[in-house]
Amino acid sequence: MKKRNKIIYWVATVWLSLGMVSTGIVQLIPLDEEVEKMTQLGYPLYFLTIIAAWKLLGVIAVLIPKLPIAKEWAYAGFAFLMSGAIFSHLAVNDGLMEYFGASLLLILTVVSWYFRPESRKLISRTNS
Repeated sequence: MKKRNKIIYWVATVWLSLGMVSTGIVQLIPLDEEVEKMTQLGYPLYFLTIIAAWKLLGVIAVLIPKLPIAKEWAYAGFAFLMSGAIFSHLAVNDGLMEYFGASLLLILTVVSWYFRPESRKLISRTNS
């Protein structure tokens, strides 16, 4: 892996992890602002706990060595969570600033996944 790709991977992964952990903790607490936003979006409040748990477990899976299947699931989960957040904000006609966090985390998810080292990828086995 080229040094440039390794730097891109780790910068994206660290920022992604920080974003997911910080928003996961805020949702786990849950802060009044988060409760208000979930209510406005029309979701039950227990979603905050579920989403927070998924984010925190996903960060663990992405950061620890090995477990490539868990990493793939974590990246997919992050993509589902962030695209779901974007579409939820679209559905209630939120302002542009409401899209920023989820959009940034979605971009970081894709960049981290794309630039991940070979040791963090699933190995395709074909019988040829």
